[in-house]
Amino acid sequence: MPLFKARVFVSLRPSVLDPAGEATRAAAGRLGVKGLEKLRIGKAVELEINASDEEQARNQLELLSEQLLANPVIENWDLEIESVNSRKIA
Repeated sequence: MPLFKARVFVSLRPSVLDPAGEATRAAAGRLGVKGLEKLRIGKAVELEINASDEEQARNQLELLSEQLLANPVIENWDLEIESVNSRKIA
């Protein structure tokens, strides 16, 4: 069965306040970093999944992202997926 590598990027929706991002932006200013107008913090999740084809892998990863990795009320997510031709997980 083919192996697929994926990254799911989860970020707060633009309308949701990001206190951690604001605190980090303020700390960057104290370090002397100039010009940072906006800083928002998200997360990246890296996965490997065996699936019969890319469509099946994508469907499984979309389900996982929507139901487990992101809170759809306050977060958006984006998926990158690629085939790993030569590797398989036993």
